[in-house]
Amino acid sequence: MAVSKQVVAVVSFYMLAALVMIFVNKMVLNATPNLTVLFMFLQSSATVVLLVVSSMFTSWVEIPVIEYSTARKLAPLIFVDTAGFIFNALCLRDIEAAFYQIARGLVLPLTISVVAISSGSRPSWSVIGCAAIVTSGFFIGVSFSEDIPARAVPTPLGLFYGLLSSFSIALHAVLVKSSLPHVNGSSTILSFWSNLGSAVLLGCLAVFKGEVHEFLLMVGNREVGVQWDWGTFVYGNIITGIFGFLISIAGILSVKITSPVTHMFSSAARSVLQIILGVKIFGDIVTTQRATSALVILTGTLLYTYVKARESATINPSEPGTNAPPKDLESQPIEKQDEVDEKSTI
Repeated sequence: MAVSKQVVAVVSFYMLAALVMIFVNKMVLNATPNLTVLFMFLQSSATVVLLVVSSMFTSWVEIPVIEYSTARKLAPLIFVDTAGFIFNALCLRDIEAAFYQIARGLVLPLTISVVAISSGSRPSWSVIGCAAIVTSGFFIGVSFSEDIPARAVPTPLGLFYGLLSSFSIALHAVLVKSSLPHVNGSSTILSFWSNLGSAVLLGCLAVFKGEVHEFLLMVGNREVGVQWDWGTFVYGNIITGIFGFLISIAGILSVKITSPVTHMFSSAARSVLQIILGVKIFGDIVTTQRATSALVILTGTLLYTYVKARESATINPSEPGTNAPPKDLESQPIEKQDEVDEKSTI
């Protein structure tokens, strides 16, 4: 019974952290859409600071020595991670929260494709079938045939950001495998490097785009063409900074303490809650078509988890522990993907 309580606690922790990140991000992006890159910079910086502070109190968090050679080897992952931060934020900024999972619905098909190309192997027909189901769900969601208010119609640019976000996550899945050996397989060290590198790149981009200058003008109460919501921005940064750090811990615990299938179902339940909360908090529009799209995407993803669990058990049935389903839900056969900072896949 104690184990059941532990599983419930971990799954609830993961779902809460992920949902808080999405909805507080949306609130801040709605309040200050002109400071998107700066907002992501502050989130990455907060995660780095909290990792350093945590390392002072526990050996579980390791902080590496900053070396140019390691940074160079991890550069591809850092660049893709940074792109993922930006495209995720831009997608969430430009579409409704309830539509967010649909806009990024091609994560699974793109990840399967990228992994297949990088490994030179063809996925099984069952996996291809699951990807086809998810893809059909995405196209159901983006082909609007019902009458909905203009504010609820996602812009083509918002959908394009969702596609780029999905592609970034797919590349991230492949790059994690090649990057882990450079940090002795430590997910916390890789998370530190990713967030530190992203903070540097995002900070430079925020300066280059003029967001830092615009922020200073807004703080000085000068006219910049937008209404300044100081409270939402400040408190939103504090909350997302803390939960951005917690989400990495939540993802690790969710995979290590629960089974991957349980982890997948908790993600599916989170998606449903996200749609419901999007309607309640932001007044998002959910039509029959959108609900069908979300259901088809979730069904295909859950079938994929089941298929990979069966394949994993069949490939090496005699080896200890091979009956366990694959560790992750979007990036098989990449190992330890869910043990790395999950902010980019929320």
